[in-house]
Amino acid sequence: MDHDHHAAAWQRISTAVFTDGLTLTTACRACADDLHADFAGATLVVAGELRLLAAATDERARALEDAQLVTGEGPCTDAYTHREPAEAADLHHTAARWPAYTPIAREHGARSVLALPLTIGTLPVGAMDLYRSQPVPFTPDQKTRAAAYARILALLALDEHPHLLNAPSRPAQRGPQGYPPTVHMAAGVLAEKYDLTPDDALARLRAHSFHHNQPLLHTAQHVLNHHRLG
Repeated sequence: MDHDHHAAAWQRISTAVFTDGLTLTTACRACADDLHADFAGATLVVAGELRLLAAATDERARALEDAQLVTGEGPCTDAYTHREPAEAADLHHTAARWPAYTPIAREHGARSVLALPLTIGTLPVGAMDLYRSQPVPFTPDQKTRAAAYARILALLALDEHPHLLNAPSRPAQRGPQGYPPTVHMAAGVLAEKYDLTPDDALARLRAHSFHHNQPLLHTAQHVLNHHRLG
């Protein structure tokens, strides 16, 4: 039963808390271990926009969560936008679905993915991704357990980021409509240095990050430190 999955998920997380503390990352790691996923991540929402990488079990997860911000597409974005799970049993066959994101996912060793929205009642707060290195789909029972973890992660997200409750409600949008402040500051530096519009500066920042396979925040921080790209 669903109640049993919820209790089992909390039990798994509680065991991990003794060594790592109660955090989104701890919960993501417990979920990944429980459901035989190789890595996992969670992205949160501000004002109806996917923009905050909140948890990653390792660098692969961090890179793929960031890739969805850079490309504006992927399972996390779909799960949040449509308020329902998004799944790809084999990422070798999703080029048409996520043409920019899929090659990055494969390059980082992901072959299958299950993404679930993070919601509190009707309030969307983000989405989580579970990745496998082999094209092995998640079973119905594992999906039910994953949904239980998603409810727990949503609660932890509000605990760690209470400002999400005060974010203005906006319709779900596909793509990375908002960015962390570091990205906007870096775009401002490029706009001034190269006489670009803010939109063009942001596009150049994203293009450089995508071309060099770097996390967007890493590229932005480099610009702030050196006042130039790469």
